[in-house]
Amino acid sequence: MKAPSLTLRQWVGYIGFALVFILVAAVAVWRGDILKAALDPQIPFQTYDPPPAPDYRQASAWALLDARAAGAGNAAIFFVHSTTYNGGADWNGPIGDGKADAYLKRVVIPNYAGPFARAGAISAPRYRQASLYTRLTLREDAREARAFAYGDVEQAFDQWLGAHPSGPIILAGVEQGADLIARLVHERVASDARLRQRLVAVYLMDALVDQDQMTPLAACQVRDEAGCVVGWSQVGEGDDGAAKRRLRRALVWDDRGQLVELGDRPALCVNPVSGSDDGAMVSQRRHLGAANATGLEWGLRPAFIDRQIATQCRDGLLRHTVLKSESFREFSGWADRRKARPYNLFYADIEADAVARLAAWNARQAS
Repeated sequence: MKAPSLTLRQWVGYIGFALVFILVAAVAVWRGDILKAALDPQIPFQTYDPPPAPDYRQASAWALLDARAAGAGNAAIFFVHSTTYNGGADWNGPIGDGKADAYLKRVVIPNYAGPFARAGAISAPRYRQASLYTRLTLREDAREARAFAYGDVEQAFDQWLGAHPSGPIILAGVEQGADLIARLVHERVASDARLRQRLVAVYLMDALVDQDQMTPLAACQVRDEAGCVVGWSQVGEGDDGAAKRRLRRALVWDDRGQLVELGDRPALCVNPVSGSDDGAMVSQRRHLGAANATGLEWGLRPAFIDRQIATQCRDGLLRHTVLKSESFREFSGWADRRKARPYNLFYADIEADAVARLAAWNARQAS
């Protein structure tokens, strides 16, 4: 008996199903590329009209302005935040973007500015930050956008210095903010003997920095040392793929203020748990505490999970064991997973480090 042939409607149905399956599979495979392409401003930076500049004489240009917790020390802290603006319409984020400000307030400030609250009064400028897209490509346009952001940070620094003409200072930044602090140190602090005398420490959190660019400041050797640099870029132990990608794609400032490949330049790595760059394996017993401070009200200290993470500076990166806890999971959104983590594995360690170096600075002035 002859088998019944497929009708035209059935053929159309099968073909439609196949096309939908192929489309879904393609989106799954190339989802990251699709989302990344959506963040591209699609305009050369040379012809780009950036958003209006902030006025650092106004409180609205600051995410924090001399914010002081109860019982804080006598340092003035200049903190530069990481990327919170995704991109799309602009190479550099406008001041006051709602989504960018929400991520800054909810995630970055409590997790990364919070550890310095016990050391003194914290000021954190809003600035026309280079978008997340600029962190995902090595294009020249992206490098120019990141260099453009430095102009705002330098102006904010000048305004902040004018308001704090004396006393101990701490400079700190995370990810893109740490890159900008590194350039600020190289171009402004390193050549100013008076500023160097006032410097408690520089903190470059989760960023790859050319160690030689910090001269004459040195990498910190011990925790009770003042006037030195603490910096690292962290990668989970065993994640060699991520380590290689990070080193291969790292950009650092050259003497002309341009971003160039890290290449063979020595990367700064000071272990935030030990406060030293000696490369020794640091036992998890010395880990003072990780914290998830996301959403925490300013001035409140988070709960810590201590003695959990072993660390070692190796080949220019801070390798660390993985903390397995539901409180330390990444966000599910594609863009947010590529921003500063919604927790700080070394919150209590950074806090203790800043307090100890401030005490060393104060003792030096009293002697």
